[in-house]
Amino acid sequence: MVHDGPAPGYRRWALKIEYDGTGLVGWQRQDNGLSVQQLLEEAASKLAGDAPVMSATAGRTDAGVHASAMVVQLDLPEQDRLDARQIRDGISFHLKPHRVAVLEAAAAPQGWHARFSAIWRRYRYTILNRPTRPVLDADHVWHVRRPLDAKLMSEAGQSLLGRHDFSSFRAASCQASSPIRTLDVLDVTRQGLHLHIDVQARSFLHHQVRNLAGSLQMIGSGQWPVSKLRQVLEARDRRQAGPTAPSEGLCLVAVGYESDPFA
Repeated sequence: MVHDGPAPGYRRWALKIEYDGTGLVGWQRQDNGLSVQQLLEEAASKLAGDAPVMSATAGRTDAGVHASAMVVQLDLPEQDRLDARQIRDGISFHLKPHRVAVLEAAAAPQGWHARFSAIWRRYRYTILNRPTRPVLDADHVWHVRRPLDAKLMSEAGQSLLGRHDFSSFRAASCQASSPIRTLDVLDVTRQGLHLHIDVQARSFLHHQVRNLAGSLQMIGSGQWPVSKLRQVLEARDRRQAGPTAPSEGLCLVAVGYESDPFA
């Protein structure tokens, strides 16, 4: 699918960025605080002679959510003749001291769009499972004291794979036109004291991953049987599901494209 390209005299660039969402209002510009979008556009503007720079992104993360590989597009004036390394390093320099950095920059293929060309997104939700509160992991994990069984959580998660109505795991504020989504991956693994919930789909409903994590920990802690998760799905009722897991455990880790600008 081809989408509107850059304006005449501009060139579209694809950026892969990482950021710590702690203290930010999320990706999207808002009046109540600093957003990743505002920081990135203001830094890019410094490379474009202080001209306004518009961005689009593969996903809109909420306040407190992190990204290790978010993909963003920027249209920059062609006459500046910047190369990929200059864009990566220049924008990263102007992002200091904020915890946002450009990992890669590449000229975007014809007709490419950061959001509409994406064919899947992958998130990782991390739980620290120990009695003692996090210190080094603070603001990057959900701290759950009660022992969790990752195998039971993984077994339950398999019942959600495929195309379903995910109304039970959808935020009340979700603006998506349909609750139908296709979940391609839902893996739960343990690495020492950390549990990782890895999920992949073309797109997700608002809070879908965090609501899935909240329900999975109900199974891992023995409060629900494995079969309960499928019953919750089929109820199509948010009140039947578990709590919304906190934002700090969530990280966008990859975005897939048929025509990958970074390949």
